[in-house]
Amino acid sequence: MSAAERDPVDWDTLRAIALEATRHAYVPYSKFPVGAAAIVDDGRVISGCNVENASYGLSLCAECALVSSLHMTGGGRLVAFTCVNGNGDTIMPCGRCRQLLFEHSAPGMVLETVSGIRTIDEVIPDAFGPRTLEEYRQ
Repeated sequence: MSAAERDPVDWDTLRAIALEATRHAYVPYSKFPVGAAAIVDDGRVISGCNVENASYGLSLCAECALVSSLHMTGGGRLVAFTCVNGNGDTIMPCGRCRQLLFEHSAPGMVLETVSGIRTIDEVIPDAFGPRTLEEYRQ
């Protein structure tokens, strides 16, 4: 059974929340607003937007804002995630952000990607993270 077949997520609603987040993006340089939205394992829905900086390398991705929101609102693990541009088109998190999402994901977290619904393990296979460290300690 594929991730899409196991998936009860209302992607239209989650995508709409991500699109709303793009309206709060600070993008004076790229003019490319990004919004992210996720469902947490306790049922909360969180979101984030990108925040640019004149020193481009210091810009924050929408995924960074989303993870900050996760911890500011009680923590937990991400179970479903989507990311969109200012037109509402689904976009794929970069490799850095996939690693960030992996760090805060529940096992089997699902993501809406440009090629369909995928699990976190499918978009960052063989990832290094907290589970790796825990296995090493044992």
